[in-house]
Amino acid sequence: QVQLVESGGGLVQAGGSLRLSCAASGRTFSSYAMGWFRQAPGKEREFVAAISWSGGSTYYADSVKGRFTISRDNAKSTVYLQMNSLKPEDTAVYYCAASRDYSGSADYRYDYWGQGTQVTVSS
Repeated sequence: QVQLVESGGGLVQAGGSLRLSCAASGRTFSSYAMGWFRQAPGKEREFVAAISWSGGSTYYADSVKGRFTISRDNAKSTVYLQMNSLKPEDTAVYYCAASRDYSGSADYRYDYWGQGTQVTVSS
C-alpha cells in the first residue's frame, strides 16, 4: 500500500512558477513509477508528466513540454513537478499517482492516487 499526499498548489499569476510535491508513505517508493495528472472543472483528467522508478526516464504531455519538469528524490520518497511559465489553462487540480510497472500517460495503469492540490493561474 502506498499513500500519496500532494502539496505546493496555490494561486499564481500567468508567467509565474510553482513547485508541487508529492510525498509517499512506505518503504518501496523507489520501486514505483510516478505520474502527475490534472483535472480542470468540467474536463476529463489528463496526463501531465511521468517518471520511471529510477528517474532515468521522463515523459511529458505536449501541452507542458518545455515548461514543466518532473523529478524524484527516492531518499525522501517524494516526487516533484516544477511548473514554469504558467498559463491560465494550467488551472486544475493536480494529482500524483504511483504505478508498480508503468510510467506513461494511461491513468488506469496507476495503482495509487493522492487527493490532489489546486493550482489556479490568473491572467
